[in-house]
Amino acid sequence: MAGAEPKNILLIEDTAPLARVYIEYMRAESYNVIHVETGQAALAALALAVPDAVVLDLKLPDMDGLDILRHFREQAPDTSVVVITAHGSVNTAVEAMRQGAFDFIVKPFNAARLNVTLRNALERKKLTRIVEVYRKNLDRDRFFDFIGASTEMQAVYRTIESVAASKASVFITGESGTGKELAADAIHRASPRRGRSFIALNCAAIPKDLLESEIFGHVKGAFTGATADRPGAAMNADGGTLFLDELCEMPLDVQVKLLRFIQTGTVQAVGGSKAEKVDVRFVCATNRDPLAEVEAGRFREDLYYRLHVVPLHLPALRDREDDAVLVARHFLRDYSVEEGRTFSGFTPEVEAVFRAYDWPGNVRQLQNVVRNVVVLHDGKLVESGMLPEPLKSRAAEGLAMPAARGPATPLGGGAGLPQAVTIRPLWLVEKELIQLALRQCDDDVPKAATLLEISPSTIYRKLQQWKAEGKR
Repeated sequence: MAGAEPKNILLIEDTAPLARVYIEYMRAESYNVIHVETGQAALAALALAVPDAVVLDLKLPDMDGLDILRHFREQAPDTSVVVITAHGSVNTAVEAMRQGAFDFIVKPFNAARLNVTLRNALERKKLTRIVEVYRKNLDRDRFFDFIGASTEMQAVYRTIESVAASKASVFITGESGTGKELAADAIHRASPRRGRSFIALNCAAIPKDLLESEIFGHVKGAFTGATADRPGAAMNADGGTLFLDELCEMPLDVQVKLLRFIQTGTVQAVGGSKAEKVDVRFVCATNRDPLAEVEAGRFREDLYYRLHVVPLHLPALRDREDDAVLVARHFLRDYSVEEGRTFSGFTPEVEAVFRAYDWPGNVRQLQNVVRNVVVLHDGKLVESGMLPEPLKSRAAEGLAMPAARGPATPLGGGAGLPQAVTIRPLWLVEKELIQLALRQCDDDVPKAATLLEISPSTIYRKLQQWKAEGKR
């Protein structure tokens, strides 16, 4: 292909005349061919550079071709190996395929047969890389200490990866319990600063008259109780990352000194006279609206624009599709091992409750719910009766929901409920409710999602799922 880098092909063939023929065959495709005659020479070539593809004669003077193949599978699993074999060794070639060879060619063969096989092998490698990139960027259910496969969390993961290598300040917002410190830690661990300190400071948990000392340190005698020099979080984070949580709780006088620190890159300990140079990467977080705090005069505008370089918003758990169930399963496994319980999962009713509940406390609340269940109960599956309030009541309400009869009733209708209860598949009830909401909203998905108090992406995903399963 014009403009493309030539592909490196390692040819392992001990018969020199045949090797010259194969090299001539491959010259038509402009491959860069490296020829070796022995297995040891092939392993030495691999140690120097990983080829894009390998053409391997199974019969070599010093090593079994299958041993060489196994070595490539271990050391260069992405490299496709094409095996050359004679008519009487087809069984060996089939065994090579079982052990990971891409294809085999039976002698004698022409240039077209060899080059078509190589093109296919190289295309397979290209597609494998594309799939791996897709899985890495779009299909992850874990990212550092985060757990979540929703599209909302995939966007968070990509933002963290994009900003990690920079020194730019990151300002994280989100409700309490959404994992702001996890995000800050992930930014640090994905950055070139991962080998240095990650220092987290919660501005709301420290008395206001001590916060300056906690950030910048103090010298002996600076105030009552200062019996020795003490470095602050800024000095401890030198070369690493300083995470200031609940930043909007910081008093205005400390905000002034933090702004000076950001502008000059120097810190001066409380009671000290010497300014010291410090290199830190700032990550900040708040569960408030920072602009509203600026407008109210509680947060300095100049400090806001210094720190609000890259915004990162963490979605609430209720807006993360099926992540509540995914996160709950993770906590259940961990806590069951920790407490010596035998739980292996949740009943469908419990998972339905987890999906429907709005989780005002987000992941932290879900974590507490699962720990409560594991500490107080045991069994194979977590049942609705084991849930703490208010989830237990929500589960009871869901189980008592009657089957719909006759024409569809508009959402919010006040019709009385029949006494007889018919339990139907949960997916069917869910499907009917979503379809009813869509009809009422003229197929306006965001509007229907608002009525149902779920994420629009959940409706889109359900519609695709039902279509794929022939349920729509």
